Amino acid sequence: MHPLSHFGIPAMHRLLISAAHKSSGKTTLSIGLCRALRDRGQTVQPFKKGPDYIDPMWLGLAAGRPCYNLDFYTQEREEILASLNRHAGHADLALIEGNKGLYDGLDLEGSNSNAALARLTRTPVVLVINVQGMTRGIAPLVLGYQAFEPEVRIAGIILNQIRGSRHEAKLRAVLEHYTEVPVVGAVYHDPAMTIHERHLGLVPSNESGDARAFVAHIGERIAAQVDLEAIRNIAGSAPPLPSSQFAGPEPAARRDVRIAIARDAAFGFYYPDDLEALEAAGAELLPFSPLTDSRLPDCDGLFLGGGFPETHMEQLAANRAMRTAIRQAIEADLPAYAECGGLMYLARSLRWKGREAEMTGTLPASVVMHERPVGRGYVQLEETADHPWPGAPNQRIFPAHEFHYSALDSLPEETRYAYRVHRGMGVDGNHDGIVYRNLLAGYAHLRDTSHNHWAGRFVAFVRSCRNRKRV
Repeated sequence: MHPLSHFGIPAMHRLLISAAHKSSGKTTLSIGLCRALRDRGQTVQPFKKGPDYIDPMWLGLAAGRPCYNLDFYTQEREEILASLNRHAGHADLALIEGNKGLYDGLDLEGSNSNAALARLTRTPVVLVINVQGMTRGIAPLVLGYQAFEPEVRIAGIILNQIRGSRHEAKLRAVLEHYTEVPVVGAVYHDPAMTIHERHLGLVPSNESGDARAFVAHIGERIAAQVDLEAIRNIAGSAPPLPSSQFAGPEPAARRDVRIAIARDAAFGFYYPDDLEALEAAGAELLPFSPLTDSRLPDCDGLFLGGGFPETHMEQLAANRAMRTAIRQAIEADLPAYAECGGLMYLARSLRWKGREAEMTGTLPASVVMHERPVGRGYVQLEETADHPWPGAPNQRIFPAHEFHYSALDSLPEETRYAYRVHRGMGVDGNHDGIVYRNLLAGYAHLRDTSHNHWAGRFVAFVRSCRNRKRV
């Protein structure tokens, strides 16, 4: 037993990878660390702070385990601790990748910052610093970050984007002279470690044909330039994780509801714990591809998650058989749920960069892509009487998030909505969650947390629709 494990509270080895500011390279370094440690026999459980699908997909691929999100806005603090305990309890090391800079957050107090997460979870921080154009100035930066919130322990520094050996030597000498924070890595500029970006951020790993080889290359480069033993020692120095009363979902006695779930290069935005909550509620998830399959699996319900239908619009349009199958299934009252990219796929057509392609035609509206985000960030929703699922969220107004460059054009005035939007954009600035027959389709991305256990409600709705058909 680890010497810090006592009173039944696990002394989980863990560290948080953060940065001085956004775009410092922490995602690439986190991916590389997951893969490098895994290659050396370590079981690494990755986590990502905040709402995000793309970074966790890369981290999960590198670690060989699903990556879970830790988010102050959609989760209670006790839930965050419970998630760490539940998912990393049997791993050798938990690696949490932060978002933005260490002290960046939504409010003046930094209550939802990476630093706040480090304090809550008592996790040591490894600070990634993009050192392009920097020499002696790195010392006051590090000293300031240490002094700003002394209870946050910056246990190591990784120098990123170094341009030469002299540059590295100067930076190491400055940090050794002025600070007591050890340099645990010095990563040189390498274009071959760059993950391409586009309008929603990094290109997801499910769209990259050589993703596994790319992750392996990053792992090799990081292993050669980062002291992995020092990383393990920092993780091992974390004190016992605070206990939590939150319990994970209990598995269902049997999975009696079959839900088809779109999973391919166009649709891949799903939170692993939401999928687990669907299964715990009794759902058997049946993956299918709107890009390549000609028909739906034999199912009781349908889940179309988010993704990038716009970058695959011609192939989606060409698969007329699947478009027809989905439209006919929803017209025949198949219970269905669609988020963002799934909503776009259900429209009449999709227009982007001067091109237009037919979608399923389920909803009487067209989708238009814009140059700038239409809806971006956290949202607050309130259910209307038109919401089709049984039960209700635990709070009258519950949190979710959205990130879309698209908008719907020419929706009928008589459209019914499941949500009133108190914060965010949704479909029209005031509403989200289009309700049509047994379909609920919106821009908001839901998370199954104590604020809104949507997964169990959707499964119950699918089950009740199926049972009514059997009578």
